[in-house]
Amino acid sequence: MLSDKDQTISHSGNGRYNTPPDAELLAGVGSGGGGADFRRKKRNKCLLFIFLFAIFQTGVILIFSLTVMKVRTPKLRLRSAALSNLAAGTPANPLLRASITADLSLRNPNFGQYKFHNTTVEFFYSGGTAGRAAMRGSSVGWRSTRRIGFNVDLDLPASDELARELSTGIVTIDFRAQMKGRVDLIFVMRKKRSTAMNCSVEVVIATRAIGDIKC
Repeated sequence: MLSDKDQTISHSGNGRYNTPPDAELLAGVGSGGGGADFRRKKRNKCLLFIFLFAIFQTGVILIFSLTVMKVRTPKLRLRSAALSNLAAGTPANPLLRASITADLSLRNPNFGQYKFHNTTVEFFYSGGTAGRAAMRGSSVGWRSTRRIGFNVDLDLPASDELARELSTGIVTIDFRAQMKGRVDLIFVMRKKRSTAMNCSVEVVIATRAIGDIKC
């Protein structure tokens, strides 16, 4: 027959070693505290990710609005001009008739098409109109340049200023144009934009050609 001591050892050997109640309580508290700390760190990481993503989205929208969505004024410039059919008088009998063939450039710096209306180029001399040229309305693609040409017949009015300039051999003629149109951005946003050109050309009588061009 086994003694009480043997029975106690045998019973302990057949089962798990029992953890004291105080140790189980401490282990449970430690495990629960670790889980809460892990969840708190995970939540903080999520909040940080959301915050950084919001800053990134704000930056993208800001850059987009300052570049793509910003509407700029197209630029109309005179590239070259050629003179033909020149008929010039004298200081005693001042007159000047000629034809000018001009080449313009219209640059559209926007991220959208620029559509412009019919435009008139007017030439002036000594306060009076010397000629007009018409440019048909059309369009320019986004961030591109379109070349536009026109011909004009000039007939300068007789004046003391023309007589003086004929004596110097150089006659200066002013011309300007006001082009109106609109910029279409991403097919949903439309903004009206106008561009202007204000230039002068020198007609050199001796060489029967265009001299300096100033804009």
